[in-house]
Amino acid sequence: MNKTVFLGALTVAGLAAGASAAATLDDVKARGTLNCGVTTGLVGFAAPDANGVWEGFDVAVCRAVAAAVLGDANAVEFVPTTGKTRFTALASGEIDMLARNTTWTFSRDTDLKFEFVGVNYYDGQGFMVPKALGVSSAKELDGATVCIQTGTTTELNLADFFRKNNISYEPVPVETNAEGQQQYLAGACDAYTTDASGLAATRAAFENPTEHVILPEIISKEPLGPLVRHGDNDWGDIVRWTLNALIASEELGVTSANVEEMASEPTNSPEINRLLGTEGNLGEMIGLDADWAKRAIAVGGNYGELFEKNIGEKTPIGLARGLNAQWTDGGILYSPPFR
Repeated sequence: MNKTVFLGALTVAGLAAGASAAATLDDVKARGTLNCGVTTGLVGFAAPDANGVWEGFDVAVCRAVAAAVLGDANAVEFVPTTGKTRFTALASGEIDMLARNTTWTFSRDTDLKFEFVGVNYYDGQGFMVPKALGVSSAKELDGATVCIQTGTTTELNLADFFRKNNISYEPVPVETNAEGQQQYLAGACDAYTTDASGLAATRAAFENPTEHVILPEIISKEPLGPLVRHGDNDWGDIVRWTLNALIASEELGVTSANVEEMASEPTNSPEINRLLGTEGNLGEMIGLDADWAKRAIAVGGNYGELFEKNIGEKTPIGLARGLNAQWTDGGILYSPPFR
């Protein structure tokens, strides 16, 4: 193939990819629902309640995007995915976005061709064991059997940790968190390993949670966040800035209780005005109306409200803000400026 033909082929391929990507927003609007990939069930993050209504910290991101784009936080089709099926579902177009406690890594960003739009929970991998095992450190797990979800970053992290500490283990592979929980409680493995937030959520669902200990070691960095397909830039901007709106609104003092009042007329804060659409044209820049962020925040509140309601210290999950506190409160969480 000569150079001119080759460049022409690249251009056509690029245009086709761009057209397909640009169509995501149009597809969501035409369909009238957002197809959002979530976990198969992790209390606090994404799980159906007794009435079959999905709720949780990751679910809240999906609902905020639906509110921003469609004006209806309930216009979401939740698609349960496992560690193995989640990426296929996104790449194939079965889902429009994935919000499934998924770690942002080099290979997922580049080799798998996904676009992580931000971090909604800074986490790290840990270990849970029965208190009766008498173990106080992960370094005491030499020869242990360990339940681990396949298709996750935890597999490589686990191997690295045991190799580094010159100890051995026997993996017990599981497909889902529910299976892992079942196998662990049945005694099929001595320890269960996943993100520390996932361990807290899993333990909270146990009949006797106090009989289980989360060990002190955090053996990895697990920045968890929503993602879209590579090349889906316009759609990615919408998901990214919806997440940022939830984060920024907490810092700016915009809540579910006062967002309507603050959006009714300009405040003395230019950034709040730009965020809520009473000043500037940020909505227009991403193909939405002026009230997109107001709707997203009104669904369940700002980032802090969503955290406390779903996974915070007053919930059975019992997670402290830690790294996920705002940068003004000693954490590493902040949104780029709305300007």
